[in-house]
Amino acid sequence: MAFNYDEYLRTDKLPTLWCWGCGDGVILKSLIRAIAKIGWNMDDVCVVSGIGCSGRLSSYINCNTVHTTHGRTIPVATGIKLANPDKHVIVVAGDGDALAIGGNHTIHGARRNIDLNFIVINNFIYGLTNSQVSPTTPKGFWTVTTQYGNIDPSFDAAKLAIAAGAGFIARECVTDPKKIERVFAEGFLHEGFSFFDIFSNCHINLGRKNKMGEAIQALKWLESIVVPKQKFDALSDEEKAGKFPTGVLLCDKTKPEYCKAYESVIAKAQSSGQH
Repeated sequence: MAFNYDEYLRTDKLPTLWCWGCGDGVILKSLIRAIAKIGWNMDDVCVVSGIGCSGRLSSYINCNTVHTTHGRTIPVATGIKLANPDKHVIVVAGDGDALAIGGNHTIHGARRNIDLNFIVINNFIYGLTNSQVSPTTPKGFWTVTTQYGNIDPSFDAAKLAIAAGAGFIARECVTDPKKIERVFAEGFLHEGFSFFDIFSNCHINLGRKNKMGEAIQALKWLESIVVPKQKFDALSDEEKAGKFPTGVLLCDKTKPEYCKAYESVIAKAQSSGQH
């Protein structure tokens, strides 16, 4: 059976404004296919996006959407989820949006383990605003704010999510859309904060300016730095340097979910007459 894109996309908004070859389109397709796979009604889905190339994703998906300010996706999504705990809230942010200006909100969304699905489109650069350094930009890379090479250590977003207490953490790469679809489907059904670190290519504002070539070469570079978790775990510490494990990195179903915990607060308030 052919996939009904009209059900999941605002086709009147197409073509997208993303650069040709951008991985954001791959992630959007994996996202709607995961939703279709698990059978969610699009009227019950809300997508919250921030500022940057990733922020445009909410323009194209055919569900309830909120395009909010830079770094504030998690607090907006938290309010939506607490007010509508029976709905499915998906958050989309870039590496700068999620880990720099929004890093504090990311930590506390994970700490609370609220039932949000947080997709970080990690292209290692502030792409939309003309290539400033981001928390995940590799050391030595040229950006407009590190013109003599980035000296900051590159940030591992998945490790942050693990340390902050997220219940589900996965990483995949746009070179394998089917794997992205699978981890989305699994994480969306997880009750708690689901964190997805999705490696994507920005061959225009990262690749060209670092003499990496066009889209195909950028994708080959991504492939060179990712290793499936099972293989990664078998590597020596020296072999792990510069590599990132992919797949489901953590799934803890024992953590209490925040909306459920908040229900007890509501019940106590109602029983005491303070409501």
